[in-house]
Amino acid sequence: MIARCPTERRWLWQSPSFVKICHKTLRFLQGHLLEWPALTDTPNPALFPDPDAKIQQARLWVGDGWTARIIKNEDDDGWAVAMIKDGEPEPALVGPWTMGRDKKNPKPLDGNAFSTLVKTATEFVRRHEQQLHASLHQSLSVTTAKGTRVTVSLDIVPDEENPTATLTAHDDGGDELAQVRTSPGFKLNRASATNWADGGFQKPH
Repeated sequence: MIARCPTERRWLWQSPSFVKICHKTLRFLQGHLLEWPALTDTPNPALFPDPDAKIQQARLWVGDGWTARIIKNEDDDGWAVAMIKDGEPEPALVGPWTMGRDKKNPKPLDGNAFSTLVKTATEFVRRHEQQLHASLHQSLSVTTAKGTRVTVSLDIVPDEENPTATLTAHDDGGDELAQVRTSPGFKLNRASATNWADGGFQKPH
């Protein structure tokens, strides 16, 4: 249903004032719609930042799975750099950082420095994982009083509430001779391994 203008006896859309309003509205829309990007255009980075984009700032550098953050050194007036691996709540490595030219502020991070920090932190984590694995999985070979060669292994499963440990013995052919549960605090060395084997592989006290 099209409304009529009661006073001028003509259709509302034929009214000069109505037409004038329509023209103004159209000009407004034409002037402002051109400022909006088409739906197929590339999104404006300022409006839609890339969550995977690298952050490269003087005191914060993110990339390659790591975050380098310059922090105040708690021990003195200097500065330190914390290297945080993606997904980890705590820094994997914290080390001293160079003072800037003004002898007050820290030296800004850059690409070369960040690459060196990533290599250092990665190597540190690798060594730490190797040491942790070695401490949780120990093994040595001993000769019993009967002259047989036995390989004794200690495997520890760390747990905050209930850590466990297992002692296992194998002969030269790789066949299992015994396996018992023991305390995670058990000290595996040649003396303890030999005593366990000579004692008939009883559960250590």
